[in-house]
Amino acid sequence: LLDSDDTRVMLDALRALGVGVERVGDSTDYEINGVGGAFPVKRAELFLGNAGTAFRSLTAACALSGGEYVLKGVARMHERPIGDLVDALRLLGARIDYLGVSGYPPLHIHPARLDSTGLAGDTTRVRGNVSSQFLTGLMMALPLRQRSTTIEVVGELISKPYIGITLAMLRRFGVDIARDGWQRFGVPATARYQSPGEIWVEGDASSASYFLAAGAIGGGPVRVEGVGRDSVQGD
Repeated sequence: LLDSDDTRVMLDALRALGVGVERVGDSTDYEINGVGGAFPVKRAELFLGNAGTAFRSLTAACALSGGEYVLKGVARMHERPIGDLVDALRLLGARIDYLGVSGYPPLHIHPARLDSTGLAGDTTRVRGNVSSQFLTGLMMALPLRQRSTTIEVVGELISKPYIGITLAMLRRFGVDIARDGWQRFGVPATARYQSPGEIWVEGDASSASYFLAAGAIGGGPVRVEGVGRDSVQGD
């Protein structure tokens, strides 16, 4: 895994939520022992720095884990919008309060209403012109509902390659999401995660592009490993 602030706060958050996280020797490899469903720790306060991907994916997962959670970060994180994701989760019965400005972190998450009282629907919506991380977070968390759930995209989805990454990775973990174009996604009630045993995290294609450009300008040769023709990255 990349040794970065974003990765470190995500790993710390997973540990706080009861997930087994162990570094393998002095390498950058990690062994993750999952919890087979919702997070077992039902009360936690998570500090996520300025890690937008961690904040958004954990917001969705915590919202469907049946606990009381506070998610916060640095001041800059509290200026990054999350209202579209919160609205989408609320349509599915999530209970989330803003602790500061409406539409922005920090958040207080309460156990969702997932019963048959009519407070929780099975269809939610997210705008297509906002961060793809909102849709990614929903897709990753929805198997926790154990109910057939539909996500409708309002308007054109502008980040198709990144959603393609999400769909590909979910399939690696045994979750196959039905797709009607790029406007509707269906998560079946039978969706369950299964460990693939080993996952290689690709190098970042955006960062690699600078070295490829340097090789082109300087006449090369420059060899960049970790991002080949089999990459799922749109970049």
